[in-house]
Amino acid sequence: MSLYYRWKNFEEDEDRPEKPRRFGVTEMRGPNHTLLTQNVLQDIFESMGQFVDGLKFSGGSHSLMPKSFLKQVIDMAHEHNVYVSTGDWAEHLIRKGPSAFKDYVEECKQMGFDTIELNVTSLEVPEDTLLRYVRLIKSGGLKAKPQFAVKFNKSDIPIGGDRAFGAYVPPPPRSTELVEDVDLLIRRAERCLEAGADMIMIDADDLCKHADSVRADVIAKVIGRLGLEKTMFDASNARASEWFVKQYGPKVNLFVDHSQVMDLECLRGCNLGKNHKSVLGSSYFLF
Repeated sequence: MSLYYRWKNFEEDEDRPEKPRRFGVTEMRGPNHTLLTQNVLQDIFESMGQFVDGLKFSGGSHSLMPKSFLKQVIDMAHEHNVYVSTGDWAEHLIRKGPSAFKDYVEECKQMGFDTIELNVTSLEVPEDTLLRYVRLIKSGGLKAKPQFAVKFNKSDIPIGGDRAFGAYVPPPPRSTELVEDVDLLIRRAERCLEAGADMIMIDADDLCKHADSVRADVIAKVIGRLGLEKTMFDASNARASEWFVKQYGPKVNLFVDHSQVMDLECLRGCNLGKNHKSVLGSSYFLF
């Protein structure tokens, strides 16, 4: 692929790394908001498989599918060197008892999943328990990907809970609470990495959905502490994806909808230049 496809970032030209990649990872949303048949996924993998690193079953969608169908989809992904990740589902099983999570890890391994995602906001467990879950996933031979969220709405703050589970960033005018809460989130993510987590997913929807209030300072702080290679951002709209690639170059790891894969790869591979007609408008980049 590197013979005809080259990255062009703002400093230099370099080859697009072959899969499996450590950076510039594109994780694609699987069946969730829309139904993706095997034929559709096959078409995506055959036409754009070289640009897709991972497939995630968001929202626990895999729990609604027959195991035979799920196994076929996972095997199809593996044939195209695409890893497969769970989405929000572990938190539902934990309520069934202490042994349920261990059984869940074993079942995921038997089905062929490569990565288990832990939605830290929904889990609502103490830090020691969270780290134990990470270690259980790793001891089961799978990759662990804790997901953290930074919330804008005050109503999203867990009442009487640990703010690090959904660190709240107050809108301008900014206060000292910004540094305190984001640091809590980052410290929790750092401990997950120390426990063996392979990637930290950051739900960037609240940070990026308003063009006039992109919190570039928060994103820069997260990347500065955790590292670009160990951080993936949920950029589920095209404007957010473009912002991330423009700000951090093609090596940023992003989770996107299947309909955005080709556009994202074009952004990764092209030097947009000063005259690029961005759909965001120039005001999007004024912080």
